[in-house]
Amino acid sequence: MTDKKKILPEKWQASSKAMRAVQVAFYVDEKVQNKIRQDACLQGMSPSDMIRQIANLPVSSPPKRPRLTASLNPDDYRLLAERYKLNSEDTLEIKRRVMEELIDYATSEDNNCSDKETSN
Repeated sequence: MTDKKKILPEKWQASSKAMRAVQVAFYVDEKVQNKIRQDACLQGMSPSDMIRQIANLPVSSPPKRPRLTASLNPDDYRLLAERYKLNSEDTLEIKRRVMEELIDYATSEDNNCSDKETSN
């Protein structure tokens, strides 16, 4: 065996730091969690970046492709396909339909919580 370290391909070297990062969970009261999530949202950042900002750590630049994510399993696709009267294999069309609902939700006056008082 040799003591030489393996050299990462150049395209992977930028990800080297991220690969060594460890996700840390903070178990705090629900009121604290909600406040941090709400403030992060209002500032257009992720809760993780908000935690970094509060802790005076460097915060990465905004994502180049901001997105919302949700995990969908095959049963979810089946339920959505039934709802939209589509084939459950037509995942792109299902995604498009859900995206339309998200846009409708976000632009509906009934769902605008910015004017509502929060109980927290």
